[in-house]
Amino acid sequence: MEKLLTLAFHLLGAWFALVFLLIVLPSLFGISLGISELYLKALVKTWEWATLRIEKGIRRQQREAVKPSPSNVIIQRDHTTMEEAIAGLRRGDFEVSDIFYFCKKGFEAIVEDEVTQRFSSEELVSWNLLTRTNVNFQYISLRLTVVWVIGVFVRYCLLLPLRVTLATIGTVCMITGTTLVGQLPNGSTKDWLSDLVHLTCSRILVRALSGTIYYHNKENKPQKGGICVANHTSPIDVIILTNDGCYAMVGQSHGGLMGVIQRATVKACPHVWFERSEMKDRHLVTRRLREHVANKDKLPILIFPEGTCINNTSVMMFKKGSFEIGGTIYPVAIKYDPQFGDAFWNSSKYGIVSYLLRIMTSWAIVCHVWYLPPMTREEGEDAVHFANRVKSAIALQGGLTELPWDGGLKRAKVKETFKEEEQKNYSKMIIGNGATSSGTTDSD
Repeated sequence: MEKLLTLAFHLLGAWFALVFLLIVLPSLFGISLGISELYLKALVKTWEWATLRIEKGIRRQQREAVKPSPSNVIIQRDHTTMEEAIAGLRRGDFEVSDIFYFCKKGFEAIVEDEVTQRFSSEELVSWNLLTRTNVNFQYISLRLTVVWVIGVFVRYCLLLPLRVTLATIGTVCMITGTTLVGQLPNGSTKDWLSDLVHLTCSRILVRALSGTIYYHNKENKPQKGGICVANHTSPIDVIILTNDGCYAMVGQSHGGLMGVIQRATVKACPHVWFERSEMKDRHLVTRRLREHVANKDKLPILIFPEGTCINNTSVMMFKKGSFEIGGTIYPVAIKYDPQFGDAFWNSSKYGIVSYLLRIMTSWAIVCHVWYLPPMTREEGEDAVHFANRVKSAIALQGGLTELPWDGGLKRAKVKETFKEEEQKNYSKMIIGNGATSSGTTDSD
């Protein structure tokens, strides 16, 4: 028994030593040994082979090539305004044919609306030996099945223990490091050590996800005293961005392990955490954020204006509160490669633990981050138009679909104001056409 315990301790010690030398130590200096790149290349080669096997099997079974669908879109929508659509059906100020437009939109919403599909995982064009797509692949070949089984073994028996180890090291180091740094007096030394702890721990946590991140246009990185706004796909967005620079986080106070991390990090860095009751007080939130931005020595604030996670295909409505503070806005576009793993967190379906398990048993997390040129509020521009302008820039750069809907629809019903707005638009159109018709009749 003693020999078994001694062997177990030796193996555990060798495991941690290997992890420290190959992953943790390079993270301290921000360097990569190139292991992730080789790993991703091997994955791509395997998927190429698997795709050929699938195509060959389907040709043999169905005598036709696979025609993969790029998405699960059912309806091809006509993106015209209500006025333009109804104008093609009407001849007077009101006709029964106007109902056809609203019936068409109603049927489209029933069959496939534009909102709820943004809160489900993004469909893949081909199978990545991890997630099945909307194409129901049947049994293709014994080789493909064997490769899939090997992949399950690698992900759960090799990668998962390694990633859990790294996540534990990164989390413990974050809590311990920020707590110790928080005991120092305010000054440049404390700020430097705080940045070092946040950067190092974020790099370890990124490696815990087998993350490979590509940062573009670094000359536009957010500066102190500014506000960084980004589209939101996952809680790991924070780690992805902090891996390349430090930010002051803004968010709601939590309990459990997340609460422990929040209370530890706020001692070393000027994060802004709100209680649930305070989050409902928009004026209090705005005042505290303005106080932070007014100090040009403080780190840039990181805010996700959507307020919820969207599935990496779209950008939904930006809340205007972030754009009423003033100061310079630094937009950032984040786009994950779904081929290697699904980073989207469907919080209404999965808890944080099950979500992290799904992430840590995926192949990898590959992400592109674009730093966009800083933007400021123009003279005479209100916060809503400014928010929409920033959202459009992020959507264009990230190749994301821009939607006007509120992400809060994930859990709430459509507000009555949306319905009333459509009714008012239709009424104005009817009144305008009626006035034109009557005016023409009088002149005749």
